[in-house]
Parts: sequence; C-alpha cells; structure tokens
Amino acid sequence: MQTHLYLSISGENRIAIYTFDVSNGKIDFQEDVNVSGSPGPLTLSRCGNYLYAGLRSSREIASFHINEKSRQLTLLRTINLDADTCYIATDKTGNYLLSAYYGAGQVTVHSIGEDKTVQGEPIQTIETAPHAHYIETDATNRFAFVPHTVPRNAIYQFHFDADTGLLTENTFGHQNPDNPVGPRHYCEHPNKPIFYFSNENGSSVSGYNLQKGDPDVSIPNSGVPDYTVNDAPGLLWEFQTLSTLPADFDENNTCAQIHIDPKGEFLYVSNRGHDSIAMFSIDEENGELTALGHQPTEPTPRVFNIDESGNYLYVGGQGSGKLATYRINRDSGLLSSMESFEVGKNPMWVMFL
Repeated sequence: MQTHLYLSISGENRIAIYTFDVSNGKIDFQEDVNVSGSPGPLTLSRCGNYLYAGLRSSREIASFHINEKSRQLTLLRTINLDADTCYIATDKTGNYLLSAYYGAGQVTVHSIGEDKTVQGEPIQTIETAPHAHYIETDATNRFAFVPHTVPRNAIYQFHFDADTGLLTENTFGHQNPDNPVGPRHYCEHPNKPIFYFSNENGSSVSGYNLQKGDPDVSIPNSGVPDYTVNDAPGLLWEFQTLSTLPADFDENNTCAQIHIDPKGEFLYVSNRGHDSIAMFSIDEENGELTALGHQPTEPTPRVFNIDESGNYLYVGGQGSGKLATYRINRDSGLLSSMESFEVGKNPMWVMFL
C-alpha cells in the first residue's frame, strides 16, 4: 500500500513530497512545492484533505488542498502573522488552528473557515512567556498545554472551549518543574490520560498524569473553587523523569521532538548533540517508561516521525540535510537502520499522510 511523506525543507523554501510504501518503508521523490517562506511546522485538517504550513521566515500560515489521488498540494490561501510560529495544530473539531510562538512568547487561535482555510485575524492571542514551543488540545478537546523551555521552564495549562475556540488559563496556574529541564514538546498516550514531555534543556523525558475532573463542573474564573486542587480538571502531575542520554555522555546536548507509536507501546525522543534517538518502552498498566538504549542517527536530529502503522521511524538531520529511515521492531521497540536520503538544506518537519 502506498501513502505519502511530506518534508519541510526550510533552507530551500519548499515542501518535498515523497511516495511511501508501507510494505517495505521505501520512499521515492514525487515533487516539490515552492512556498513564500521557510516552512516549519505542518499539520493536517481533521478530514485529512487539507494541509496547513507555518512559514517562519515570512511569518505566514499557508492553507493547501490535498489531491485525493496524487496527494499534490494546491495553495488556497496565505495569511500574515505578527510573529513566526514554531508549532501549529488543529483542535479535535477541526474548526480552529492553535499556534505557539517561540520568539514572541505567545499562543494564538485562528478559526478555520467552511472552505477549510485558516482565516485572517486570530480570534484570540495570549501572551505567555519566552520560548513557547508547542500547543495542542488533549483527546477530550477540553484542555491544552504550552511547554516553555528555559527560561520560563514551565508548562502553561489551559481550558479549551470547543464551541468558541477560546482558551482560558487554568485557575490553579501552571506546571513549574523543580529543575530547569525546559519542557519543549509532548505527546499524549493513545489509550490513557498520560502525557510525555521532551525536556530540551534537561536532556530528559517526563511523564505526567492528567487530572480530567468532572466535565460538567464549571471552571471558576475567580474566587475559591468548589473543588480542591487534587480534583481540579486539566492539571498535569509529574510521575517520572528519565534521562535521554547514556550515563557516560558529558558533552552538550538538547532534546527536540518526542513521538509515541500508535499502539502506545514505545516512546522516542531525539537528542541533538549525542545525535541519537532515545528509545523507551511504556508499561501498559501505569504508563511508566523503561529506557531501551539509543539509536545513532544523522547530525542534529531535530525532527522525526512515526508512520501510522507503527513500523517505521524517519529522522531529518538538520546538520546533514539527510533523512534517515528505520524499522521499528514491534516486539522490542528497538530501531534498525534501513537507508538514508539526501533531502535538502535544513529539514524542519516530517509528516506521514
């Protein structure tokens, strides 16, 4: 079966499209789509027929239609931003696009029109702090979290209203790690209310339980709430932090992206400096992580992703301009190297469709 792979080639202002054979992991170049700025984050509409791209150097978000058969992209609309966005994601209804801005220290919400394009002015802009790196709603579409690397070293916690698209800061405040680990990106377990964060500055990964609370409880905007902090919905509680590095590695390193396989059995984090993918197994009962080791990969592995079959993991080397491909052992979670491909200057996103 053939699907497709999209790569943001930031240094060449293009999105590269490859065909991807899920039976053997082979890819073949299909075409380039030139864009008006350096492409970074990519995300899909909920229906899967539209692609949204953050163009960082030109401070824009572009909306594309995806051809159902060829998977070619047709530009529909481009909107201007006040700052460059480092992460974008739709909410679970597909009616809103949430964006995080690293340099500007803010998050925004844009509406998505009936034509599936991102609309012009944001319906909401919230100033958070420097180094806002990621935003996404949880599986229930009731909560959103915004990790900030050092400095701020915090996870901002929000309630999300799917009817209006508006974010409200959690009454009980934000998650502030005891150590300056610098949470950067996160992923949610597919079957449990557990979130895993890659810690950029701490070269570690942290697991958090999510307190869901009662969805019928109103969220107080002021005063003393009727429930205690232990019962409050939308709060994260850390239960584990593990290093992503070997014990004998003492050189500079920062973590970047984090991804979980579709079955929720294995977790992977990229190390920039050690230039590896740290591998972890996930306990099926409590979600605790066990370190499995490290897979050497391309220089500065900033971006990577896992295909929806859970059999392949592809890594973009920001320092090499290559895409390294790996097969995931479904029994052990370990990676085995397949091939590497020259893809272009500064790959900044890897997305399977």
